[in-house]
Amino acid sequence: MEFSRCFRCALLAGFLAVGYVSLAATPPPNVVFITIDTLRPDHLGCYGDKQIHTPNIDALAADSARFDHAYTAVPVTLPSHTVIFTGTYPMLSGVHDFAANRLSPTQPTLASVLKENGYTTGAVIGSAVLDSRFGLNHGFDFYYDHFDFNRLQESNLDEMERPGNVVADVTLDWLAQNYQKKFFLWMHLYDPHYPYRPPAPYSDQYKDRLYDGEIAFADAQLGRLIEFLKNKGLYRNTLIILSGDHGESLGEHGEKTHGFFIYNATLHVPLIIHLPAGVHARTVDNLVNLADLMPTVLQALNIPIPEQVQGQSLLPLISPKEQENSRSLYAETFLPRLHFNWSELRGVETVKYHFIDAPKPELYDLSKDPGETHNLFAEKKAVAEELRARLASLIRQYSAGQELAEKTGLDPALMERLKSLGYAAFSGGGNPENSSHSFTDPKDRIQTYEIFSDAMADSQHGEYASSIAKLSAVMKTEPDSVPAHYLQGLNYYRTHEYPKSVAELERAVQLSPNYSLAVFQLGLAYDRVSNWDQAIQTLKRALELDSTNFSAAYDLGLSYLEKNMTNEAAAAFRQSVTINDGYAPGHRALGQLLLSQERIDEALAELRKAAELAPGDASTHISLAKALTAKGMAGEAQEEMRKAERVQPQ
Repeated sequence: MEFSRCFRCALLAGFLAVGYVSLAATPPPNVVFITIDTLRPDHLGCYGDKQIHTPNIDALAADSARFDHAYTAVPVTLPSHTVIFTGTYPMLSGVHDFAANRLSPTQPTLASVLKENGYTTGAVIGSAVLDSRFGLNHGFDFYYDHFDFNRLQESNLDEMERPGNVVADVTLDWLAQNYQKKFFLWMHLYDPHYPYRPPAPYSDQYKDRLYDGEIAFADAQLGRLIEFLKNKGLYRNTLIILSGDHGESLGEHGEKTHGFFIYNATLHVPLIIHLPAGVHARTVDNLVNLADLMPTVLQALNIPIPEQVQGQSLLPLISPKEQENSRSLYAETFLPRLHFNWSELRGVETVKYHFIDAPKPELYDLSKDPGETHNLFAEKKAVAEELRARLASLIRQYSAGQELAEKTGLDPALMERLKSLGYAAFSGGGNPENSSHSFTDPKDRIQTYEIFSDAMADSQHGEYASSIAKLSAVMKTEPDSVPAHYLQGLNYYRTHEYPKSVAELERAVQLSPNYSLAVFQLGLAYDRVSNWDQAIQTLKRALELDSTNFSAAYDLGLSYLEKNMTNEAAAAFRQSVTINDGYAPGHRALGQLLLSQERIDEALAELRKAAELAPGDASTHISLAKALTAKGMAGEAQEEMRKAERVQPQ
């Protein structure tokens, strides 16, 4: 399309002529993505909420296309963002949840495609659930996650969630260095995610509505980004997309947060698309999915869309021309299945109806019952069966091709950290490929799930007695619950009731033999009851199940030492630092063992490395001083002893 000097007029002409706008202008538009986690549209001013103050989001909507019926395919952060940035559904990407798979580096992402087309790409992430280990960093030149997974103290939990002002600070620093280039930026704000703890003054202004306070705080951080773009003269020529990744139940259907059900309380998201050149505000009523965002951006930039992309461009819907609204949208949650061995939920939504396929199927007339409170399945079986067939067709369509996901091989520290954010990061359930309605309906276990979630929160904050009592209640209903036995085993481990810990963890492993984290924790519990043979056997099994578990290798070395098997211990310690060269305890233990064997030069290398990695560990400095003394390096040895005296033993 040729653009005249009257860019706005030419743009409108393009709308009328072809039904959408091509943005192949000079200079090429920048692209800015803002995703706000756990954001319900009905808690924004521009979507009709009169109580909340969201001036920046509202102003962006007034200059953009606002979609009133946008939905996620998965109400969980990682798989939802995977849908956004790959344009594919979980059946293809393989990312149904976050506990086991990572995005394949062979799958194109919006960042990788834009990078190939000359864009400088940057992302700033607000939560560890989007850590680069899950694969969404593919294509980004700069991916600011930088979460600390090495320390497991409860006091360090907050480091897994980065507040929005810090996200905005890093975002603006990156922009300041790159705004003169052609750039693609993704800013992820996590603040509205539970628990709701807005900073002042929002904590006071919204003291009775803390969820809204988090949203208002996130709005202010978005405002800083928009102000930067305007001050640099970039706003007009920037394609800006603001979206939620999923909503929040806030108690609807008995669910406090999200991920367990697929009602619209958690599927419905805000979506605002600002096209360059000041396109006037427009409200779009058509059903759209977050899988549509990648092809929308690429078509707007006149960049070929990868063949694997399953979403469809939304540009035609932004035109003034009326568009048919007959689309069917797919949604799923596998959280109940993967973590609790209850049934997964899959559904299809149309303009009028929402059908949820479950052991007890559900059908809602959204035109009369937007809150989805009256199940019409028994009354409208013909409609339900038609939608069930449509759902099966969508599953076949989106499953075409090979599932691309890879195993994450997440280390125990990361898994422990994910639980700290409120995710039930357990994997003791079934294989999603073996779908069957013979499993328990999640509707019948929502109270059990919420009790379990409370027990998990209690455990993470050191309230072990309360957690133990709640888990005991869970196991009266679910005696074979893998996550309940696993978490109970952790509780008893932390309260030093090691025989009880062994019993609970043995049951978890009996129920789920390949649950690598449970096997690892069982090995630690065996160690605590001085059952060294079982500890060695179990920790070796943990390493077979997860070869990235450097902690298992380290603890295996400690168990070998208890049996005076020094060669085996040295090999295990060496394995731990081979897996993770930045693991200070592994280097220290290996160095100390080598020192005891009078292999001084090798010991020095390991102990120097340990001291460099953990300068606050007094025992490392003491051991290093002994090694230096053995080498006749008295001056350096004395300096290490002084360092040991200045720090507290760990």
